[in-house]
Amino acid sequence: MRNLRLKIQYDGSRYLGWQRLGNSDMTIQGKLEDVVCRMTGEDISIVGSGRTDAGVHARGQVANFITSSTMTLGEMKSYMNHYLPKDIVIWDVSEAPERFHSRYNVKGKKYSYYLWTGEVQPPFVRKYSWHFEEILDLGKIKEASAILMGTHDFIGFSSLKKTKKSTVRRLDSIELGMDGDMLVLSFIGDGFLHNMVRILTGTLIEIGTRKMTLERIEEIFRSGIRSEAGITVPPHGLFLEEVYY
Repeated sequence: MRNLRLKIQYDGSRYLGWQRLGNSDMTIQGKLEDVVCRMTGEDISIVGSGRTDAGVHARGQVANFITSSTMTLGEMKSYMNHYLPKDIVIWDVSEAPERFHSRYNVKGKKYSYYLWTGEVQPPFVRKYSWHFEEILDLGKIKEASAILMGTHDFIGFSSLKKTKKSTVRRLDSIELGMDGDMLVLSFIGDGFLHNMVRILTGTLIEIGTRKMTLERIEEIFRSGIRSEAGITVPPHGLFLEEVYY
């Protein structure tokens, strides 16, 4: 048996997210499993590094599956890219160690959120960035980012209800990049709760527009109350950039 690792890029615009859902065939996992099962003639389950929500994109999603197929890696890559929809691309196929698990072995992830801050948003970026026209104080956003970084209980910055599982995560960095009118907020951490990046982004935006004070961040850490944090920004500006092992 072979354990194969995939690096996947996808435009999530028309999909219901990564995870296969019941009878719907509009998920990334579902599309991949259908093609891989046909390719190998086996009943294959594909494991992803984590779920991305409906409308979220990926440049560096990682997945793995077990197969007895004798096809070469090149043949598999060509087959999958031929039969997959053109908005899902297999960027790399490689042999992985027997015990490699794309979800359990993750050490960290990088997500980026794209905001178009100009008065008029070009049609070519509208599916991949949120148009936000209000003036942002980038200095305040940097101050807030410094407070958010580190190891904290981030449940107040997520869509999760109370859970027995730990909601403590380590946020290693938040970087701001400006390319013309495109503002990019990049988050690197050891793991992210449901909607955490989108809520952190919404919180930083509200601080950047002075609708929220810096002091609120510590209050949210203490209370763990979701409604005290910022908005959940739309999914189409979010990209899973890289998964670290």
